Amino acid sequence: MAKKVWVERNKDGSWDAFGDDGAHIKFGHGQGLFDPGDLMKLALAGCAALSSQVAVESTLGEGKGATISVDGTYDDELKGFASFKEQIELDASSAGLHNEDVEKFKERVQKHIERSCMVMHTYEHATPVSEEITVKQ
Repeated sequence: MAKKVWVERNKDGSWDAFGDDGAHIKFGHGQGLFDPGDLMKLALAGCAALSSQVAVESTLGEGKGATISVDGTYDDELKGFASFKEQIELDASSAGLHNEDVEKFKERVQKHIERSCMVMHTYEHATPVSEEITVKQ
């Protein structure tokens, strides 16, 4: 069963997002807060990080990980992002990899992300969103 998530407004104008398993983040508009566009980029980066973790740790060692940044091109006509660019940095300086090993490592990381990152798969295809509004009286 999928995790239930919801958001609630705070008195200061920020929002809290919750998961039924205890997960929590704060977001909104303003200094020190992730806005919804940031959260979309973070979802993509986080998915790539989790998807690539096995490949990265098997090559670089337990506890090692990628640094992943995502930038998006916003389109005013679309009123949304037209594209995302993901930059994955892997520090293999202490692993002693040769050039052919580096290329194989990059391919392996990419295959893990392409196979497992459901956020990337979702963003690559049009995803319908339905909405239901309930007003309690």
